[in-house]
Amino acid sequence: MRTFKKIVAGGLALVAVLAAAGLALTHQGEIAPQAGIPTAEFSPQQIAKGKLLAEMGDCAVCHTAAGGQRNAGGLAMPSPFGTIYTSNITPDAQTGIGSWSFEAFERAMRHGVDREGNYLYPAFPYTAFSRVTDEDMKALYAYLMSEPAVQNTPPKTALGFPYNIRRGIAAWNWLYLKPGVVKDDETQAPEWNRGAYLVEGLGHCSACHTPRNGLAAEKTGEFHFAGGSAEGWDAPALTAKSPSPLPWTHADLVTYMKNGFSPRHGVAAGPMAPVAHGLSQQSDEDLNAIATYLMSYRDAKAPAGDAQALIREKTATPKLALDAEGYRLYQGACMGCHRADPSGSTFGVRPQLALNTSLHAASPDNAILSVLEGIQKPAHPDLGTMPAFRHSLSDAQIATLLNTMRAQYGLQEWKDLPAKVGQLRQQTAAH
Repeated sequence: MRTFKKIVAGGLALVAVLAAAGLALTHQGEIAPQAGIPTAEFSPQQIAKGKLLAEMGDCAVCHTAAGGQRNAGGLAMPSPFGTIYTSNITPDAQTGIGSWSFEAFERAMRHGVDREGNYLYPAFPYTAFSRVTDEDMKALYAYLMSEPAVQNTPPKTALGFPYNIRRGIAAWNWLYLKPGVVKDDETQAPEWNRGAYLVEGLGHCSACHTPRNGLAAEKTGEFHFAGGSAEGWDAPALTAKSPSPLPWTHADLVTYMKNGFSPRHGVAAGPMAPVAHGLSQQSDEDLNAIATYLMSYRDAKAPAGDAQALIREKTATPKLALDAEGYRLYQGACMGCHRADPSGSTFGVRPQLALNTSLHAASPDNAILSVLEGIQKPAHPDLGTMPAFRHSLSDAQIATLLNTMRAQYGLQEWKDLPAKVGQLRQQTAAH
């Protein structure tokens, strides 16, 4: 009995020692609040540069709730571990980051720890932001601290056990956080290196376009840019694995980033629309650099393909009976804006469905969401909007319409599509 008690006592002592060591190793001290924002230190040029960097980093996209004020936080971000609410990053001293010194801001951006010493969930892409240079980090800080302060306390993130133990993120950081500025590859041209810095840093493109493992960390190696998800939408692969019927070219990428629309691929929708708006604010040099870097993940020498020839091939001959329900639905809901014959005029662009990436994808999610929700907030007003058909088409009708388009373009039907439409309709009902 005494031996057993000694073993138990020894085990408890070891647990206590390990717990104390864990607390010590994961402790992050509070950084004292600053008394006032050092606006005198910010130059107009620095603030202007920070504004462009904020657009590149999509700060407002995540930190602005629907109907809320810019950067005041409160956007609900669903995750496999529960709903995470974004923080207020306006310079309000009580509810925002107005009391944060640059030291505190830099720690959050590079190490995922806030001013008070709390670990941030990696839904905030500090794993990418850690790669930003000091100069750009200071410009971004200057811009955010120069914006209007908004007093707003977002809902608190309250994940279930064990994800509510924020110190556990220290272990996640140990595994997946690799801090350090993106370094130039001496074997690559300056344009490629600039693109790598923007894409892998503030642009954090891989946060959406790379699949994640069971611990919500981005997969590496061959999986980089191989396709992921964002806010319930599929983020297609940026590699040669893209489901687009035509290969993306350097010119396609630049056009898409600048205009939110590529005639050879389609229009930015869902969470990509505001991202495309931010990209359009960047210089031509930076957009070309981004395209150069992304093209290195695909065969840049692949034939571009003839878009008009492909449209004629896919639409010349009906693949179903002319009175098929899917064709009737297409004529009533889609043909006015998406007809292959460009005659007539409508406001905005006329995306060709025969070239549409969503219709050619293995997953129907993006195509369904586009029909259900439409495009109410395009990347640019002159692109025009797309109406939502949530209230005018049933689950069965949307499924019939989409699978008819798939058949017309020589693709296999999506299986169990009415049920999938119903599932996504329910999930997005509150939106």
